[in-house]
Amino acid sequence: MAEPILKRERVRDYLLELIETHPPGAPIPAERVLCARLSVSRPTLRSAVDELVNTGLLVRQHGRGTFVAPAKITQELVSGDRAMTLPQAGGAWTSRVLEHARIPAGARVGRKLRVSPAAEVNYTARLRLVDGQPMAIEYLHVPVAVAPGLTQEDMESGNFYDRLSDHGVHVSDAVQSIEPTVTNDSEAELLGVPVFAPALLFERLTNDTAGRPVEYVHSLYRGDRYRIVSRLSLGRTAPGDRADHYPGIPPGSATTVRSATTGDVQ
Repeated sequence: MAEPILKRERVRDYLLELIETHPPGAPIPAERVLCARLSVSRPTLRSAVDELVNTGLLVRQHGRGTFVAPAKITQELVSGDRAMTLPQAGGAWTSRVLEHARIPAGARVGRKLRVSPAAEVNYTARLRLVDGQPMAIEYLHVPVAVAPGLTQEDMESGNFYDRLSDHGVHVSDAVQSIEPTVTNDSEAELLGVPVFAPALLFERLTNDTAGRPVEYVHSLYRGDRYRIVSRLSLGRTAPGDRADHYPGIPPGSATTVRSATTGDVQ
C-alpha cells in the first residue's frame, strides 16, 4: 500500500475531530492548509475527504468548498434492561496484525478515552478473517496506562477481552454505533472487494468495571458478507408512555421493544 495505515488514520481522525467539534454547515480548511498542517500529500488528503463525503459526513459545494454535513438521525436500540449483547458470529475467526505501535492519543481519541492528547495509547490495526477469508479491518486504541504490557501477540490470539482480563482489565459495558459506509482503495485491497464496495462501520467505546474507558475501536466489515440480526420482543406501550420509533417498525404501533443483536456471516 502506498501510504502507511497509521498516517491515513491520523488524517481521518483529524478530519473527524473537525466534524465532531464544529456545527453542521461549518467549512473545513482549504486543501493546501490541511496538507501543510498534517504534512501529507494532496492525494492522501483528498482520499480521506472523499471517504467522508461518500459516507455523508462532509458535503462539497462547487465553487465554495467542503462543509460539515447535517447531523445524522440516531436511533438507539437496546434491551429494556440496558444490557449489552456482544455479537456472536459464525465461522472460525482469526486475526492478522497489520500495524502495532505506541502513539500519542491525539485530540479525538484522547477525548473519547478521557486521557490527554499526549497520553500514549496502544494502537493496533488488524485484519479479521473468517475461515481464512478477510471479513473486517479493526483499528483499536487502548491507553498504555490501562494495559502497559499489551503486546502484538495479544492482538493475534483468542478473544481480545480475555487478553485484557489477563492484564487485569475487566470490561463491563460499551456504547457501539453501526452505520453504512464504503471501502476506500486500501481497505478494498485488504478485504478483497472492489473500491467503494458497501461496508458496515462499527464504532465502540468500552468501559471497565470501574467505569473507566479502556478501549476505543472502529471497524470496517464487508457489506457483502456480514449482516446484523436483531431479535425483538414486542409488547404494548402503557397508556400515556412516550411513543418511540424503532427501525422497521411502523410509527405509532405503540410497542415496547427488547432486543438482542448478533452478527451473521454469509
